Amino acid sequence: MAAVADVQTVNISINDIPLQVPKGEMVVESVKRIGLEIPIFCYHPRLKPVGMCRMCLVECAYKMPDGSVRKMPKPQAACTLPSTEGLMVYTDTEALHKDRKGVLEFLLINHPLDCPICDRGGECPLQNNTLHYGPSTSRYVELKRHAPKAFPLSKYVTLDLERCIQCGRCVRFTEEISGDSQLGFRFRGANMQPSTFEMRDFDSKFSGNVIEICPVGALTSSKYRFRARPWDLQTRPGICTLCSNGCNVHVDYRVNQIVRINGRTNEMVNEEWTCDRGKFGHDNYNASNRLSAPRVRGNNRLIESDWSTAYEQILSALSGLSGSQIAFIGGGKNSNEDLFALKNLVNVQLGSQNLDFRLSRVLPSQTIESQLGLPKSKSSIASFEKQKAVLVFGTSLADEEPILYLRIRKAWFNNGTKVVVASDAATEVDSFAHLILRYKTGTEATLAAGLATAAGLKGADARMTPEHVESITGVSAEKIVAAAELLRDNSAPVVTTRSMYNLANGQETVEALAGFAANNGSAFNLYALDANEQGAEEIGILPGNEGLNTRAILEGCVTGQVKFLWLVGVDPFASYFDKNLVEAALENVEFLVVQELFESNTLPFASVALPMSAPSESEGTFTNLERRVQIMKQVLPSHGDSKPAWRVFAELSLRLKPAAPLFNPSEVMAKLATEVPAFAEISYSTLPSDGQVLA
Repeated sequence: MAAVADVQTVNISINDIPLQVPKGEMVVESVKRIGLEIPIFCYHPRLKPVGMCRMCLVECAYKMPDGSVRKMPKPQAACTLPSTEGLMVYTDTEALHKDRKGVLEFLLINHPLDCPICDRGGECPLQNNTLHYGPSTSRYVELKRHAPKAFPLSKYVTLDLERCIQCGRCVRFTEEISGDSQLGFRFRGANMQPSTFEMRDFDSKFSGNVIEICPVGALTSSKYRFRARPWDLQTRPGICTLCSNGCNVHVDYRVNQIVRINGRTNEMVNEEWTCDRGKFGHDNYNASNRLSAPRVRGNNRLIESDWSTAYEQILSALSGLSGSQIAFIGGGKNSNEDLFALKNLVNVQLGSQNLDFRLSRVLPSQTIESQLGLPKSKSSIASFEKQKAVLVFGTSLADEEPILYLRIRKAWFNNGTKVVVASDAATEVDSFAHLILRYKTGTEATLAAGLATAAGLKGADARMTPEHVESITGVSAEKIVAAAELLRDNSAPVVTTRSMYNLANGQETVEALAGFAANNGSAFNLYALDANEQGAEEIGILPGNEGLNTRAILEGCVTGQVKFLWLVGVDPFASYFDKNLVEAALENVEFLVVQELFESNTLPFASVALPMSAPSESEGTFTNLERRVQIMKQVLPSHGDSKPAWRVFAELSLRLKPAAPLFNPSEVMAKLATEVPAFAEISYSTLPSDGQVLA
């Protein structure tokens, strides 16, 4: 059993209620322990306190050794006052009522009366605090200050300067959390305003978070402005499926259309942050090019039809074909339930082993963990906060794993974690890296092998001396030695992604990195990229012993070996590196099924096109990069006549071989748990709200 960290506590009292709290905890947080709230504006629990707004004032006193109580002469800001032994805090006194009214009166002097049109109206901390703590009437009759309205900071964020209360949350977020420092305060006094440097576009990859943490309507979403009011919206919890991080979000929708995505707290994954791709990228589910009904080819064109006709066409095309002539590609963006139903259809019902979700240049016959006998487990996102050092190799984390990037940056910012970054181009990690190893493109494997040799690890290639590696990679021998020693001494985990397999030498590089980690006694993390790429690997959406991988399937379509191809939620024109092979394959295959959300480049080649429900339109689980299974409840009804992918595969399976049907995703998961050992402990009824890591 793990030892519990020894937390030193102190005795304080809040409104004469005795309480034990961690030493140094800010009073604003201590008060929450007895169910009270202190009004705030500038304070945010994930940002360093600055005491700018003075809204959180409390009265404080200390009990003296002789039993007397000595009161502090002035109110204190609860967001900057740490809890110490004997502290007595009062949050509800006449003096505080007067002080809070004064603070709010000052803030409202120049604040415009925009509430009826402000996007923040109805969920605004300034509104709420004014209602509970503010003056009933205003004494200010002079003309309010005016500033440009709706100034676009970027394509996502709009600034209304008149509403700004100068709390500094947005500026501090870019300095402390995202690290790009793109916002700063210009001018001083009443003229102080948040702005980008040199008035450039606010192009941070995490800019959407400042909209959520702004306590007034000064920073609003350019995509959401005037589209709805909070009381018009329905909100349900969801999971972002635009990358493998598995961020928890709130999905706000109106008239069956998504209008806004906000972060939802999950301390183990995204805390409460989102990237811009996840916050603003779900609008495409409302796009006009969504497939809404099955289409079948007739008179040399696709015409809308129904599911029965589409199934008949597919079954007719499958009739008489052997398993080796049938192939399926895709599934990395589908739920675990979709993937299990797919595998059952392909392997069991159709007897085919030609199945692959991977579209990378390198397609290894087995996973690197199986190849080298490494554990399947990955370093959790939260665990990086405790690491002393980390190696980030060959990836732009802010682009490929944005929430993992924020967590590693937090580890550096708060705990001094030393980060070694190796890449062939500049990345955001460079801004806080302890060492930067900038190698020549194509020399990744050499550098990985050189690190193992410089660290003196077992099995290292003695020929890869720092000097030899420098001559090939361009990284100085001194940096290689320094990095190797730092990583060795701290058993630093290795962080890379499956984008390495898009390199010509990807397999060699991955093997070298995995060997380095194994011999260094540290974790090797080859993280997935798509929403459920990790789940696809765990469930086995991979070619069997005699099966064809993605490239072999495409080549088989060209030669005639593969006569039936089904694309599951994937556009190989967009995802596969060899576009000419894709085009030749789709032109030559006898029968092509395209199962998609949208009208993609593959549609003109399709024999049958099947509309698929979006993740927010169906229920299912997704396995994120750390092998954490999280449930996505259905938020919206399916678009048009579309169906969840698992239901399509299950219905076809029933037509091929009648059996007891599966009625809902929980039944699919129950069957999955009995057949895939990693999922043995996963069930809908016991899945925690923050997800569960696979065994």
